[in-house]
Amino acid sequence: MSLAELFTNPGLGVMSTSSSDGKVNSAVYARPHVIDETTLVWGMTDKRTYQNLTRNRHAAFLFKASSPGFSGVRLALELIRTEEEGELLETIKANAEEIVGPGAGAAVTHAGWFNVTEIRPLI
Repeated sequence: MSLAELFTNPGLGVMSTSSSDGKVNSAVYARPHVIDETTLVWGMTDKRTYQNLTRNRHAAFLFKASSPGFSGVRLALELIRTEEEGELLETIKANAEEIVGPGAGAAVTHAGWFNVTEIRPLI
């Protein structure tokens, strides 16, 4: 199954990052916007995940689809760039308003573009 197909399914996503001194952080994250099979984009706030990525560009994303069993994926990622404006960021903000609720879009200040460096099954 391609990443584009996988991320059309509802599920739970967790992004993990590490600070420059090795302190690990994990946070619940939405499904990404799939640009192609090696490029994914997430909306990000200014909190710990984003702060870690400004110092260490590597991250991991675990996605467990809501289907029975262990359908999903583990991804190794490397941050390519962030954008603080643009059409995609506006789309992400609108989605946050719709899914999370009023005011959620205002907290999203970055679109983080990632290169997928490894794809592994959940188990």
